Amino acid sequence: MSSHRKTAIAGSLLTASFTSVMILGFTASADDEGGLSNHGGKTVDAAPADVKLSTLLSKEIKVDNKSGETDITGVVKNEGSKASGKIRLLVVGFDGMTVKNVKGCSAIPEGDLPDGANSGFACAIDDLAAGKSKTYAIDATYDLSKQGKICLPVQNADGSKTYWQQGPVPFGTTNQAPNEPATPLLLGTDNSPVTPGGGGGDGGSGGGSGGGGKDDKPDELPQTGPADRVLPLGLAGAALVSAGAAGLWWNQRRARQES
Repeated sequence: MSSHRKTAIAGSLLTASFTSVMILGFTASADDEGGLSNHGGKTVDAAPADVKLSTLLSKEIKVDNKSGETDITGVVKNEGSKASGKIRLLVVGFDGMTVKNVKGCSAIPEGDLPDGANSGFACAIDDLAAGKSKTYAIDATYDLSKQGKICLPVQNADGSKTYWQQGPVPFGTTNQAPNEPATPLLLGTDNSPVTPGGGGGDGGSGGGSGGGGKDDKPDELPQTGPADRVLPLGLAGAALVSAGAAGLWWNQRRARQES
């Protein structure tokens, strides 16, 4: 895999400079839209004029206690006054959540996944008209002995800009019922594994999903979660999460190139 391809999917996928975040970033409210939520979503790069892209995820899913299978609804929408032009939606799974299929989308090769991801699909959209949305059926499995997260970035066609990103946001429960047919999980809730040695949940947003800042893995993914979680800001070696904020983004690759 070439470094260019890695950059297109992973590098610009989930990061932006600190300055861009302070100007453009905001924390989306977890609005309920027919059982869907934009919890953990934020603007990253500026979209074209009069284009306003965002996503929604199921607020609640149910995981089959025998097979681990679950169904998730993902939505990308354009609330602007102009059509989007060519864009793409990525659906990426982390930790205990593995994305098995997204109808109408193509699997991202393992070597092109962002650091910490175990699966992902890319959904090409030729044009999303103003005021319109597109819904995707996401098939996944969830290992209830772990925490699990999902991420929905919306990018331009070549992946060089990320207009919006929801997540990585957790699904989970603090009260599993292994004797029931299925376990309900809520968006924005860290999973507390019921199995011995599973950790029982720490109330945080579940461990790092990146490469710990290794030189050969610059595309470390940020976390979303409670306001008391600290997020690594790349070379700055500091953290900043304000109350109610989903997280800040730091482009380690750009920082290295500019230094």
